[in-house]
Amino acid sequence: MTKVLFPGTFDPIHFGHVDIVMRAASLFDEVVVAVYDKPLKNLLLSPEQRISLVRDVLKDQSRITVLGYSGLTVNFARGIGAKAIVRGLRVFSDFEYEFRMALANNRLDAEIDTIALITSEENTFLSSSTVKEIASLGGDVSTMVPPIVNQALIQCYQNQAHDPKPETNPAE
Repeated sequence: MTKVLFPGTFDPIHFGHVDIVMRAASLFDEVVVAVYDKPLKNLLLSPEQRISLVRDVLKDQSRITVLGYSGLTVNFARGIGAKAIVRGLRVFSDFEYEFRMALANNRLDAEIDTIALITSEENTFLSSSTVKEIASLGGDVSTMVPPIVNQALIQCYQNQAHDPKPETNPAE
């Protein structure tokens, strides 16, 4: 039985992610979608929210498991018995980043391969950053994310609009 790991922040999960995980599930016996808890970037959703949304989106897929993790991805992959790390490629610039990451992971554990799947054409423009930017400005992202994610984004940005951060006076 071949288990693979599909890691990411999924902030939020979008149809590009779903495309890659579903295609990985058609190729391998088990796919573990791993939601990274503390990346070096600003996140909109908490780890718990992201895990919950990913689980809801993929709940009917018996060969897909969703887990949260922290630390090195390659260590997590080894710990769950994954044979490979699956990554998605959208555009040419993704290749350079993923190539370097695959080489670094190989240096850390040569037993775990990296497999890159090229996204479907209709998802090449999708990124979580793009989705968040459009949603934050009141744009319609319903064609980019599953319905439950769309609702979560609407709720999140409505809450932010009603709870503005207090202004501080630097002179005080």
